[in-house]
Amino acid sequence: MARDMTLLWGSGSPPCWRVQIALEEKNLQGYNQKLLSFEKMEHKSQEVLDINARGQLPSFKHGDVIVNESYAACFYLESQFKSEGNKLIPDSPAEQALVYQRMFEGVTFYEKLNAVIYYDWFVPEGERHDSALKRNREALATELKLWEGYLQKLSPGSHLAGQFFSLADVTVFPTVATLFRFGLSAEHYPNLGEYYALLKVRPSIKASWPPHWLENPKGQDTLKDI
Repeated sequence: MARDMTLLWGSGSPPCWRVQIALEEKNLQGYNQKLLSFEKMEHKSQEVLDINARGQLPSFKHGDVIVNESYAACFYLESQFKSEGNKLIPDSPAEQALVYQRMFEGVTFYEKLNAVIYYDWFVPEGERHDSALKRNREALATELKLWEGYLQKLSPGSHLAGQFFSLADVTVFPTVATLFRFGLSAEHYPNLGEYYALLKVRPSIKASWPPHWLENPKGQDTLKDI
């Protein structure tokens, strides 16, 4: 079933990781995959451009169907393989609403994280200003407090949208993991720390853990003071 699927991906990329987790959760192992290097600009290769005109990863293909945006790919996998693996969208309208709400809030969360950890990448050297980076860090801190509050309102051991693992966790956990990879303090954000500890041992997440994170577990300290 998964043999007619192809995923081109990059290690440590949250969008790529989302799709990998979704594939694991739906028991769709055995798909064709290729790890590409961002540093070598392999995401701009003709191999990628043939599937994804934006030259971005992930690039995902199922038979003749191409779904490159990570959120779209996750929705697609849950929709097409409802009876496979774990159910990622609940039946209750209220529970569905919370899953969708947290998923799409996760887009903003990810953008605010990137604005800090990849500031030098996104902003040309002559246009960088300490004040701008400070504002980005303050915006991320505000976002972190928001997610801390969401988790605090849930019972211990909960996932982002309740007791059960859902597409909200599939799409947002890679952002949370990246936060801690870049030095976020679990003492400052204990609810996010507890959530991270809960999910990092989940089989789908362990199976898709970024290879270069395994090779170098230490990470960075960019966010230690936020």
